Amino acid sequence: MSVISAYIINKAGGLIFSHDQPIHSPEVEAIFTYPVGGLVLEEVDRNVMVKFGEQQGIQVGYSLVSVNGQPVTSRCLPNGENVLKFLQNPANFPVRLKFTRLKASVNERIMLLSMFHSIYAISVKLSPEKQSSGIQCVEADTFKLHCFQTVTGVKFILVSDHKLSKAGELLNEIYKLYSDYVLKNPFYSVDMPIRCEQFNTNLAKLLDSVERSTYLGPSSGSV
Repeated sequence: MSVISAYIINKAGGLIFSHDQPIHSPEVEAIFTYPVGGLVLEEVDRNVMVKFGEQQGIQVGYSLVSVNGQPVTSRCLPNGENVLKFLQNPANFPVRLKFTRLKASVNERIMLLSMFHSIYAISVKLSPEKQSSGIQCVEADTFKLHCFQTVTGVKFILVSDHKLSKAGELLNEIYKLYSDYVLKNPFYSVDMPIRCEQFNTNLAKLLDSVERSTYLGPSSGSV
């Protein structure tokens, strides 16, 4: 799946819409001896995540989801014991740990996209171009983040893999759906969270069609 997620941010930097494509997150399971060598674990938003170190396919940002086949929920094992305390006891080893990359929570998305809004504004100020359009594409080793800002300051953001080469065209199509189904909705208040079934349905259809479209063809330029 080329498109991973889509977001809309209002002119004040508030998240007003998010959509995730149905993507399977790989699970990695491995047996560890004491201590859990090579990995540094910490509590983040009621999850136990890998803060530092990578091995056996387990990467930074992965969350611990089970211990010896027992699910980890809100940092705890089924008996209520804190999983980090469990892993500090040598008597509990060897231990079988399963990790996966969990989706960001609503609060995390609000915080992260608010930060991106601020970074976008900074990029405009730092640009040597007087009419800078700000950040259009951020490329990492495993994904790309594409951004399109309208004249009213609303930002449309796509997170994709590297196969998506015509993100600009796709963002324009999303903007058209936003104009047709959101802005023309008499019950919608500008800059407020978007709750429009027709917009949701048509956006999902558009993103599902990406794999069968020309958006994955040769790039026609930067986003």
